[in-house]
Amino acid sequence: MQNLIFATHNTHKHTEVKEILKDFTQINIISLNDLNIIEPIPEDFNTLEENALQKARFIYNLTKKSCFSDDTGLFIKYLEGKPGVFSARYAGESCSFEDNMNKVLTEMAFATDRSAYFSTVIAICCKSGEFLFEGKVDGIILKEKQGNHGFGYDPIFQPKNYSVSFANMSSEIKNKISHRGLAFEKFKVFLKKNGLQF
Repeated sequence: MQNLIFATHNTHKHTEVKEILKDFTQINIISLNDLNIIEPIPEDFNTLEENALQKARFIYNLTKKSCFSDDTGLFIKYLEGKPGVFSARYAGESCSFEDNMNKVLTEMAFATDRSAYFSTVIAICCKSGEFLFEGKVDGIILKEKQGNHGFGYDPIFQPKNYSVSFANMSSEIKNKISHRGLAFEKFKVFLKKNGLQF
């Protein structure tokens, strides 16, 4: 079995990605926690693409092992694209998911246009080079939290053509239609095309 490093300390993300890539039985997805890499990874750019590449490069250069990373942003029209690349720390550096959602809901208390989209960019650094894969899903920001599944902004984001939030969906359905799921579908094609020799 071949190890592939996922440059994250986020256990929720690690679990979700392992579920998405479960058909690749020849690959073992390991996180930074598994490698006891505790230092924070820099992500100080203004685009998802640059941040994803920066994180993957950092760990690839540190370990000399194939590594992928993702960066995700929630872009809300009423907030002029915020929180965007700052989605994970929108309410401050040490904020929680709840803090972030509460800030968005407060700022959108009087919004009539609640349209938004999620975008995920995956970057992989390996001996074959550097590659990017993007997934995007449109939707709206709900007026209150709904559901207990998922993580991040899932309880307040309702994808287009659905009547429930991401947090009210099963992981199987969410992973098929979500921004992260769509990006990883493209990533899967890459893995298959390269015969898992990355």
